[in-house]
Amino acid sequence: MRVYCDLASYNLKDVPELAKRAEELGFDGISFGELAHDSFLLSTLALEHTKKLKVATGIAIAFARSPMISAYMAWDLQRMSNGRFELGLGSQVKGHNERRFSVKWSAPAPRLKEYAQSIKAIWDCWQNGTQLNYQGEHYAFTLMTPEFDPGPLDCDQPPIYIAAVGPGMTRIAASSSDGVLLHTFNSKRYVDEVILPQISQVANRSGRSSEEIFVSGGGMIAIGATEQEVQVAREVYRKRISFYGSTRSYKAILDMHEWGDTCLRLHDLSKKGKWDEMPDLIDDTMLNTFCVSGTYKDIGPDLKARYGDYASRVTIRLPQDENVYSDVGNLINYLHE
Repeated sequence: MRVYCDLASYNLKDVPELAKRAEELGFDGISFGELAHDSFLLSTLALEHTKKLKVATGIAIAFARSPMISAYMAWDLQRMSNGRFELGLGSQVKGHNERRFSVKWSAPAPRLKEYAQSIKAIWDCWQNGTQLNYQGEHYAFTLMTPEFDPGPLDCDQPPIYIAAVGPGMTRIAASSSDGVLLHTFNSKRYVDEVILPQISQVANRSGRSSEEIFVSGGGMIAIGATEQEVQVAREVYRKRISFYGSTRSYKAILDMHEWGDTCLRLHDLSKKGKWDEMPDLIDDTMLNTFCVSGTYKDIGPDLKARYGDYASRVTIRLPQDENVYSDVGNLINYLHE
């Protein structure tokens, strides 16, 4: 499996040097999430200051942007980097779309399917000169004059990956894009019993094997140079599990482990603004279910046990301690095997 990294800082001033460090350490790529920063802007900086590293939005929030806007940005980044950009898209949940981005909400799976399809239609127009005529229920694109056509690429078009949590979005991602980005909020049991069967069904219908469909490893990885750093990372993920677990859209994952009542309690606390109390509901059993933990030196076998059967890539935190750089290199080589 390929090994990507998540940077310790998304400060725009830090990204160039951190991206260079990731490339020097032998990482295959960087994946930029989109919480408090624009993932396309972060990707631009990382691509500008590296030569071989793949750079992915993991994920860019789709519905807050027109597919045309995402198509332009991805096209320019792919051209700039000579083919090193990967477009990862996600829907986000209803509350954030409506209340944080002021975007009208609709069923996300069919809408994201059209989002990916329309981007591919736009790219086909630019690359091959075909007439732009995409018309769906949610998006329609029929105008592309020469002044607004950036022209063809000299490299491959960027892959499009779609983030998925539930079975419906997993089917959409596996059938309508180049691969599936599994959410950090999932467990091995949920992947084995819910996600992978959906991917297998899509593969069988299209005459492919499951191994041909790109799947990024979901879940959480608490990693560090020392056991103390690992414990700090675990507490960060305990808090994150409480955040995700408070979203009723993700209740099915908790239900599988008979923790559905915890979801409802977390949701109630979030509505009351009691964010600091929420991690107290996440015990170590729950934390270990959603999170793989260990030092860079020792975590390799656990990562293979968790992800080795299906993941095309995993993402770990870029180390800050130079003393563990050799351990990081060994870990990357081990996971490449």
